[in-house]
Amino acid sequence: MRPRWVAVILAVAAVVILTPGFYFSRRHVRFMSGNESAGLNCMPCHLYLQQGGLLSRLGERDYLSPLHLAVSPDGTRLYVTAEEADALLVVDATEGTVLRRIAVGRQPHSVALHPNGGTAYVSNRWSNSVSVVDLASGAVVDALNVGAGPAGLAATPDGASLYVANAMSDDISIVDLARGQERRRLSAGRSPQSVGLTPDGESAFITSRYTNGVPHRTTPITEVTVVSAGTERVSRRALLRSAHDIEGIDFTPAGDLAVVTLVRPKNLLPATQVGRGWMLTFGIGVIEPGPGGRVVQLLLDEVNAFFADPFDVVIGAQGRHAFVTHSGADVVSVIDLDAVRELIEATPAERLADFADHLGLSARYVVTRIPTGANPKGLALSPDGRRLYVAERLEDRIAVIDTEALEVVGTIELGGPSPNRIRRGARLFHRADHTFQGQFSCRSCHPEGHHDALTYDLEPDGLGLNVVNNLSLRGLAYTAPYKWTGKNASLYRQCGFRFAKWLTRTEPYTLDELYSLVAYILSLSHGPNRYRPASGELTAAQERGKTLFERERTSEGRPIPSENRCITCHPPPRFTNFQLADVGSGGPLDTQGEFDTPHLDNLYGQAPYLHDGRAATLEEIWTKFGGDDRHGVVNDLTKAQLNDLIEYLKTLGGEPADEERSGR
Repeated sequence: MRPRWVAVILAVAAVVILTPGFYFSRRHVRFMSGNESAGLNCMPCHLYLQQGGLLSRLGERDYLSPLHLAVSPDGTRLYVTAEEADALLVVDATEGTVLRRIAVGRQPHSVALHPNGGTAYVSNRWSNSVSVVDLASGAVVDALNVGAGPAGLAATPDGASLYVANAMSDDISIVDLARGQERRRLSAGRSPQSVGLTPDGESAFITSRYTNGVPHRTTPITEVTVVSAGTERVSRRALLRSAHDIEGIDFTPAGDLAVVTLVRPKNLLPATQVGRGWMLTFGIGVIEPGPGGRVVQLLLDEVNAFFADPFDVVIGAQGRHAFVTHSGADVVSVIDLDAVRELIEATPAERLADFADHLGLSARYVVTRIPTGANPKGLALSPDGRRLYVAERLEDRIAVIDTEALEVVGTIELGGPSPNRIRRGARLFHRADHTFQGQFSCRSCHPEGHHDALTYDLEPDGLGLNVVNNLSLRGLAYTAPYKWTGKNASLYRQCGFRFAKWLTRTEPYTLDELYSLVAYILSLSHGPNRYRPASGELTAAQERGKTLFERERTSEGRPIPSENRCITCHPPPRFTNFQLADVGSGGPLDTQGEFDTPHLDNLYGQAPYLHDGRAATLEEIWTKFGGDDRHGVVNDLTKAQLNDLIEYLKTLGGEPADEERSGR
């Protein structure tokens, strides 16, 4: 056969073979993206799903992610928690160099110094412990037992006690530092975050992230818990209405005001209001510490510009200025506290509540905005008050601000690697500049890649219809489709076309940015499951619950139809069958009854439950909303058996809890 005929035959064969493949791939891309003009290609999409695979491991880099910091009494040293490096960094504040890297527990959050300056205490969220670090030797000398997910902490001025906010167990540990043991544990708000001590040391104020329990589809009410140092009892629960995600706290030197950061979600309004600034607003809460003291909320936003995700606050040594990091806007706001006092005192008490929604008010007390690097988080002042140190989390860097000139005068590089695709995705996730007027970032509704425990009215399908429970983004790989209605076949569709259509009203990301954002989201994982024993063996109650979860017959011996067994819709290892189902959970605000079967990973930390968040607890799924036995057969169970089932459900997903304990 002549060569030219061979070439013709091969060309025809290629057309016959490749053309169907091309059209199939285009249809697949359109289906996965929801966009006729999508330019997705195969490699990134399938590569980023392969968590832990060879190619994904080749792209991994060891970032530091500085989160919080403290300054030594003489001002020469900075102590920085490196969240992703599981380390405490010791930094020479004068030379701007890292002197030492001390291994602590997993996911360190905050650092507090003993008043003598010789010991540091580091809270380890994923190890459920507080590392005690001897700063002279750089050695961890103890690990204190506290509650689950310890976050903020503070040592009392006399060095006798340590207050620890336990974010996962919703309580406060008071540790006797002389004995190295927890002396008392007190109930806090939901997911306590930071601890602030009044200047006289008489009280500890503890902020919270999530709303306290409120009726379904009502505004959040989030707590700042006040503990009396003398009695070690809760003396006050200051409530901030229509606000949540209360992170940082600090006090004026005179102790007359506490200032906290906060977010005001407008989750009861339809998302069509995003164009009017009514999705999320950001500000501070001003609390008068005394009994019955006023609580006033003030916005830091402007009419045409929003400053997303306030995280930490520090008040200057003279009490003139408060400094607030906005981790979604990459700025530090400087607030004139005298102007705040004048405003509050000049306003009748009945009008103070109006300030919480007044977008035109911030010009009266915001002095300036100081730009920073990516994702500014924790703050710390030098002892003389002249330098403010800012942890730029996604830069692996510390910014240094002159508190008189109100500008960045230097940076301290901590030594992190250059950003890879996942790191670039993290920056996109935490930045609000892709939304109208910078109103919100992905993190605004998904702090730490998790959820905000709220329900939203996201679709333009009528006021108040089809409200949705906001779910965690952790552990999403291999759990498509997404959205409660299962409309989104991939995260590329969820974060791209859908996000543009319903929330940003414009294309928020380039294709390369979308790859990076999805890569970051797929990298998110749950922390250790506090209900899974480290041994891997279930408790007796959990074993009984597992039997109920997998059962095929009722307590009376009647067969349970396959479609009504728990394990049919929630089979391991993902605990979802990836299908839509009508289990009778539709509510009065829904226009359809079929919903996507959610995975059950780390279910215990994701209240409220059901697609619209009506169930405040796991138990309510069946006792309050499952009376017809369509959502699994449970009405034959005793209260004790239902408790066992729930105990088993709490063990699903995540890795076993750490056992890093002191042994004391």
